[in-house]
Amino acid sequence: MASLVGPTIFTNHLREAGDNHTTEETGHLEEAFASALLVSISLALLAAVLAALAVSWYFSRRVQRSIDSIAEAASQIATGHYGARVSDPGLGQEFTTLALSYNQLAEKLETTEATRRSMLGDLAHEMRTPLATIDAHLEAVEDGIRPLDEQTLGVVRGSTARLRRLAEDMAALSRAEEGLHLTLGLTDAVTVAATAAETARDRFVAAGVHLDTDLVDAGRVRVDAERMGQVLGNLLDNALRHTRANGTVTLTCRRIEDWVEYRVSDTGDGVSAAHLPHLFDRFYRADTSRDRRRGGSGIGLAIAKALVEAHGGGISATSSGVGHGSTFTVRLPSQP
Repeated sequence: MASLVGPTIFTNHLREAGDNHTTEETGHLEEAFASALLVSISLALLAAVLAALAVSWYFSRRVQRSIDSIAEAASQIATGHYGARVSDPGLGQEFTTLALSYNQLAEKLETTEATRRSMLGDLAHEMRTPLATIDAHLEAVEDGIRPLDEQTLGVVRGSTARLRRLAEDMAALSRAEEGLHLTLGLTDAVTVAATAAETARDRFVAAGVHLDTDLVDAGRVRVDAERMGQVLGNLLDNALRHTRANGTVTLTCRRIEDWVEYRVSDTGDGVSAAHLPHLFDRFYRADTSRDRRRGGSGIGLAIAKALVEAHGGGISATSSGVGHGSTFTVRLPSQP
């Protein structure tokens, strides 16, 4: 198109400039112009193609290296090496987002795998003690060292009850974390707390611990009343285990801005600052020997956390230190 249109435009410019060449001379000029134009366009086209090939090769190599790094990291994760990460290739926002999303996925898988290993180790540790107790007593009975009396059967029953409670707690935690079905309904916030307090009161009386309530009208919450009662029950049981006789546990309910807040405070053992961030982890105990002796499985707070988050709320723990009691706070969105 340049060779066809260019000479004509060139001749018109010559005429406008007052050129007096003959027709033959003008034809030679047009031919020279067309030839120069064709050569220059050909050279420009060749340079453009070479430049395009070079740029395409450069970027394709960068893209290929980025994809290869992601593929290699994915292969490492597939073989169980969850620490593999990819760097930002610097090829634009899309590739940056891809690398960031991949690293987040790898980090989540690494955390999940670490949690799984920790949970299996903790579960094995929890099962080892009652199983060892059962095995030792049965072996003693077989060897004639101990009689198969009510005391021996009581020890065996206690160990099997502990295993059953552990299995039930694990099943409850699994359902809560996997998103169990909640039957939500509008419920008076004070009613939920009062019901939980009345359910637990007999246990407090038996242990010689005072259970006080400070329930202020806080409006309504949209909750599964049974599950939220389980949450407050777990918190009250936890406070009871860590509060000595004649101590006090207080359950409060009040409204703070757009939230309904439940608090379970005790005058018991308290928690050091180092333990506070881990209280809601599976099987975690601030005082291992004391909790085992009192029957805690280390799962109740993890179940409470999962259930509260399933309701769209949050749970936290505070303490002034060992010997100064502790406070667990549950916050749920209030309803009109």
